[in-house]
Amino acid sequence: MGRMQKLQRTLSSRITGAISATANVPKGHFAVYVGESQKKRFVIPISYLNHPLFQDLLHRAEEEFGFDHPMGGLTIPCSEDYFISLTSHLSSS
Repeated sequence: MGRMQKLQRTLSSRITGAISATANVPKGHFAVYVGESQKKRFVIPISYLNHPLFQDLLHRAEEEFGFDHPMGGLTIPCSEDYFISLTSHLSSS
């Protein structure tokens, strides 16, 4: 297999992953994958991006994954319980 074919295959799988990550996401929201071993998909409001607590999570995700997120969407390395608690706090503030 030639180098161009490998590149096309890699790009094609990344595009497919990105499309599936954004499927069924309402306007003004985005999908994230949360969990330590098993990842669960959550759809959250874009407004959370401005909150300092959520920005801390994003910094942790950047440290752990860089910009290569294996699930095709943003992967956040924390427990589901913590994430649910954080997003509950953000939605009430």
